[in-house]
Amino acid sequence: MPTRAELRLLPNVLSFSRLLLAAGFVGADTGMRVGLVSAAAATDFLDGWLARRVNAASRWGAIIDPIADRVFSLVAIVTFYATGALSLVGLLVMLSRDIMTCIGFIVARTVPWLRPVELKARFPGKLCTTLQLLTFLALLLAPQYVTPLIVLVGIASAWAIVDYTLMLWNERAR
Repeated sequence: MPTRAELRLLPNVLSFSRLLLAAGFVGADTGMRVGLVSAAAATDFLDGWLARRVNAASRWGAIIDPIADRVFSLVAIVTFYATGALSLVGLLVMLSRDIMTCIGFIVARTVPWLRPVELKARFPGKLCTTLQLLTFLALLLAPQYVTPLIVLVGIASAWAIVDYTLMLWNERAR
């Protein structure tokens, strides 16, 4: 039975594992990619659940978790685009939230009068990530669902962008 200290490390290990899953995604065949997407989804759920369950939330975990999510998604999206499974429009829609988040981060760090605000995961962002993972599975297993899922990713991305923008605006107004 793992000790409490060992359990506290597990959420970060699970998050970090998505970086390894991303590395394997590029050269994997379809069946292996299904497993990698499923493992990425499972570790994304488990790391947060476990961190809350054993009170192991940490600053490091708060940093590595979204980075691991974004790296896995970016690698998968670019791989699907490079293999022709995803169109340029699909690629841009799938990356829209991340592009806007990067722009927002750069603005927040370079504009001196903006006070720092701690970013936390919010429902629209989690929904967007879930829809991205489902789109990856559809690209691999059920191409007929790809277009509707990309539309849903676009809607969820727009919602997430507006939600984070309003949250940051309200936090900075305090």
